[in-house]
Amino acid sequence: MEKNIAIDLKSFAGFISYEEVMALAKQSVRHLDALNSGTGAGNDFLGWLSLPEDIQKQLDKIEKRAEHIRSVSDTTVVIGIGGSYLGARAVIEALAHSFAPLLRSKKHEVLFAGQNICEDYISDLTEILEDRDYSIIVISKSGTTTEPAIAFRILRDHLEKKVGKDRAAERITAVTDSSAGALRSLADLNGYESFVIPDDVGGRFSVLSPVGLLPVAVAGTDIRKLIEGARDMELITRRNRDAVNNPALLYAAARNLMLQTGRSLEILVGFTPKLRYFSEWWKQLFGESEGKEGKGIFPASAEFTTDLHSLGQYIQEGQRIIFETILLISETEKKVTIALEKDDYDQLNYLAGKRLSEVNHCAGEGTILAHNEGNVPVIRINIPVLNEYYIGQLIYFFETACAVSGYILDVNPFDQPGVEAYKKNMFALLNKPGFEEAGKKLREKLK
Repeated sequence: MEKNIAIDLKSFAGFISYEEVMALAKQSVRHLDALNSGTGAGNDFLGWLSLPEDIQKQLDKIEKRAEHIRSVSDTTVVIGIGGSYLGARAVIEALAHSFAPLLRSKKHEVLFAGQNICEDYISDLTEILEDRDYSIIVISKSGTTTEPAIAFRILRDHLEKKVGKDRAAERITAVTDSSAGALRSLADLNGYESFVIPDDVGGRFSVLSPVGLLPVAVAGTDIRKLIEGARDMELITRRNRDAVNNPALLYAAARNLMLQTGRSLEILVGFTPKLRYFSEWWKQLFGESEGKEGKGIFPASAEFTTDLHSLGQYIQEGQRIIFETILLISETEKKVTIALEKDDYDQLNYLAGKRLSEVNHCAGEGTILAHNEGNVPVIRINIPVLNEYYIGQLIYFFETACAVSGYILDVNPFDQPGVEAYKKNMFALLNKPGFEEAGKKLREKLK
């Protein structure tokens, strides 16, 4: 079994030559240099590069707080949106039991809020929390981002009424700015335990900070193994100027060469539902980093083999604007073997004695061959096993590749100016103070 995750371009070579990939990867060493020297665009948001080392001094505090939360409650609600929640959920769901909420032996449940403004969702959640002994982790740099701010107001009020204001304060943890913002003020006023979001780490790059690590630790995941994997991938990618042995440079080069051929949509594929939210994190990482100035690859995701029975037809024979990045897991930690049936009523005896992972592996290889024949390029990323260590590697790999890819596109991969557009319109339509005139104009447009 391979020691590290690895990129495999053999199912890509029929579309772009390995020599072309290597040429662009070598040219992109300068972008890696710009990251490390802090001379590229967005250089005030490069703190994620050294997080695997810098976070070491906070691990004890994070683990201690997680243990406290687990000791005083059976459920934690993590409130956040975008980078303030997707990374944590990606790691938790990749490593959790597939039916964790139904496990009678489960000691602590992690739920999420603040990622939408759906009235039914928050109502259903508060209904569930009536019978739960719960804590809250609220994650927001400013404390005024609409979706999580609304959720926190509602759930803080619910918790205070349920257990009293003083006991509620002991169960609320704020992950926020070090000195400014509404949530920082609220935390200081009420004595909430708090952790700092580093000033130089943007939300979508924050999973290896307290933003992601505290919820992950509360869920019972070994955050030290996660960081160990990220540290090892940092050694492989961050200062490795040997392009042929740097998977982040190879991946960034390969996907940008695909874009140059007119394939502007990348589908991240996993052959397990455990990677569903990892794909959601990946979509924000690349979509928010690259999608600006009329540029970028549109990030989509699919779960195979499930989606082969829905999206498979389009991928195989639709517009040739797609390429795939497929995550392939070499070994599973659990084993299920297909039994031999005397009557073979379902004609599956040819599979008798085989593990499901072997069948899934063959489905993966068969899919790649079929899609290649259908003129769909495939980048393979091989993962030895789905555990904390390799998830840590995968996170750092994609973050580095994303930053380099943004520089190849000549965009700032660390800002997101377009995200503010819907917010301004929403504020205007809701008559937020200062937006009254804009609201009148928008209501005229809606008539």
